[in-house]
Amino acid sequence: MEIVLLTELWLFRVLGYLALAIELWALVDCARRQPASFEATFKRTKSFWLGLTAGSAAIGALTAYFGGFGLFGLLQLVAIIAACVYLADVKPAVSEVQGSGPYGPW
Repeated sequence: MEIVLLTELWLFRVLGYLALAIELWALVDCARRQPASFEATFKRTKSFWLGLTAGSAAIGALTAYFGGFGLFGLLQLVAIIAACVYLADVKPAVSEVQGSGPYGPW
């Protein structure tokens, strides 16, 4: 019983660090993008996504530190979903617009 509990705690800790890495990746990528690219693709504003990814990273850091049980686990799930939505939907659209200039990609 004790081994199962320790394995579960270790697994939650590793998954928390993995989620934190994804959330930090989304935050850094969002900070590097130009604000006009977000509005050109109709993906809300850079401030909105920067706030959402920063909040996700903050929740991820708290969850990685304290563990992912109870309310922290639910908040971590919401945070990782927000970061994944940014990475899967917003980032490709913004990259496509930002990467093109008047004479093709720069």
